[in-house]
Amino acid sequence: MSMQFNAFDAFEDAKDSKAGNQADNVHVRVQQRNGRKCITTVAGLADDLDIKRICKAFRKNFSCNGALQKDEETNGDVIQLSGDQRTQVMDFLVDQEICHKEEIVLHGF
Repeated sequence: MSMQFNAFDAFEDAKDSKAGNQADNVHVRVQQRNGRKCITTVAGLADDLDIKRICKAFRKNFSCNGALQKDEETNGDVIQLSGDQRTQVMDFLVDQEICHKEEIVLHGF
């Protein structure tokens, strides 16, 4: 008795990257802390950008706290913002022409 199942790859959309390489993307994630509190992280910004200045602009425009953290895996800088700022971060990066909309990947909820 032979059974055939439909081959479904749940990670197929992650392989089909419009922007090219996965390392070129800017990842905007939200992490739940406790209760209603959450943290937004922005990782994958280009090395030639002034990350500290971008973080300062995020804090001023979004009226939230922010910090720079080192990522141990990639040795890159990660911006942490308090609250769910995913859509605002994406709009800011596109408006200021820091990166293209196709390069930004939103994660969470």
